[in-house]
Amino acid sequence: MSPEELYVATTRANMLNLEVYYYWATAIMILIHAGFLMYEMGASRVKHVLASGTKNILAFAFMIPTFFMFGWWIYLSMYNGFVPDFEAGAGGVPWGDSMGPNLADNATGVFWGAFTLFACTTASIMSGSVIERIRMAAFIVLAVLLGSVVWNLSAAWGWHYAGWMVTGWGYHDMGASGVVHMISGFFALGVLINLGPRVGKYNPDGSPNRIRGHSLPMTATGLMLIVVGFFGFLGACLIFPGTELSWSATQWANIYGQPTTLSAICFNTLMAVAGGIIGCYVMTRDPFWMMSGALCGVISAAAGLDLWYPGLAFVVAFAGGILGPWAAGVLERMGIDDAVGAVSVHGVCGIWGLLAVGIFMGGYPGPSAEIPAISFTGQFVGVIVMFLLGFIPGYVVSWIFHKLGILRASEPVQEAGMDKEINAVAYPEEIKSMH
Repeated sequence: MSPEELYVATTRANMLNLEVYYYWATAIMILIHAGFLMYEMGASRVKHVLASGTKNILAFAFMIPTFFMFGWWIYLSMYNGFVPDFEAGAGGVPWGDSMGPNLADNATGVFWGAFTLFACTTASIMSGSVIERIRMAAFIVLAVLLGSVVWNLSAAWGWHYAGWMVTGWGYHDMGASGVVHMISGFFALGVLINLGPRVGKYNPDGSPNRIRGHSLPMTATGLMLIVVGFFGFLGACLIFPGTELSWSATQWANIYGQPTTLSAICFNTLMAVAGGIIGCYVMTRDPFWMMSGALCGVISAAAGLDLWYPGLAFVVAFAGGILGPWAAGVLERMGIDDAVGAVSVHGVCGIWGLLAVGIFMGGYPGPSAEIPAISFTGQFVGVIVMFLLGFIPGYVVSWIFHKLGILRASEPVQEAGMDKEINAVAYPEEIKSMH
């Protein structure tokens, strides 16, 4: 075999391995949604269980065709801001040569699948915060807006090697602390302000009551499934750059083209899971928050997952485990009824994740002359952008729905149970005292 033939054969083999890798990473990511399904149903009272599960599954189902129709195009074309690059986005239109089963190249479909699952994750994050009171149709519209429009803008700006936040500010967010988690958490905050608290959450004097879900074991198991799914999620945050870059063609890179390894992701993901769990347990001694701490830890460490020394990943995650439940308590005292703590876990810990990279990794060089070095200023700009991009559309659209009277179920429906809306009963022999 000539050197040229060997090169072609090796390239084809690498592409096949890449395609298989992303295919299975995407499959593992679906466990995130199995986990969110269990997590939210367990956190719901018996009379709301199936409504919580149904809206989660419907959000997943609606996200897939809408991401195919316009979400992928937004990501590919909007990296400069709000003005699309039609040439760059041509590969993302539904009728494009890359978007069919027989015309597609070896990688587009599986990349599209991974990004679609990222979009579904944003909707699932928002889903848990609004359980037991939001109307199904309003939720689905908000979920599609978040996952197939808003998230794609954040990814185009901060998770694309040519995104304006990356090339202009050196923004670094390898594992999506900002572009997935902050966006989702603060979109949820905007919705919650207009949605209002669950019936019975607050007393006349404004003091909060704790509303317990019907199955803490189901919630804890769901959270563990989310952790498993995160290995697919974070593994899919890598790319295989090919031979045109200066390092070996066998070297993995982050989404910006900087060399990294699966070893770094494995070390730091596991350390972050442990750090977050321990931090939350130290802070609360609460089994719910102990398991939610795994998410606090991963989200806190995610932005710099490719850069941390494992011990530092643990410390950053431990701090996130302290921060998450503290922030949830602050929001609860402000009258924000976030049923699962999504705003604090994803939004506030996402802020900490971005800033931690600026604090500890300031000066780390960009992958090319077009991308500045990491800086605290660049990460802080990212925090502001992600907060506004998430919060504003979530607040504005839910405010419109609230004024139209289509956002929130009536109090009689809430008291009877949101499962009445779908005419189903989760447990036919349900125990009334569990309501």
